[in-house]
Amino acid sequence: MDINIKALEIEHTEAIDAYVEEKVGKLEKFLQSVQTPHSAHVEIGKSTGHHKNGAVMTCHVHLTLPGTTLHAENEATDLYAAIDMAADDLERQIVKFKETRGGNEREEEVTETE
Repeated sequence: MDINIKALEIEHTEAIDAYVEEKVGKLEKFLQSVQTPHSAHVEIGKSTGHHKNGAVMTCHVHLTLPGTTLHAENEATDLYAAIDMAADDLERQIVKFKETRGGNEREEEVTETE
């Protein structure tokens, strides 16, 4: 999966890149039955420049699949928590997308062999 990461109003570090690639990259296992290519555009950073506390860190993920685009947008006090929540949201959306698309291929294979 092609993952593009953009940092807004924060320092773009290798540690953040590695964490985003790990979390968003794990979604690949849910996309094995979906045609390729898939790409993810991730924007991370501060939601506003003037807030000092509260949910100021944000993570926006746009996952492009053949025929659709899935979006997740989360805010938290910690950047890593926002990334985790966005990845979890996308996981649920992928499962729902696959169900509405006609089920996953494993279920179809089981019914054919019975």
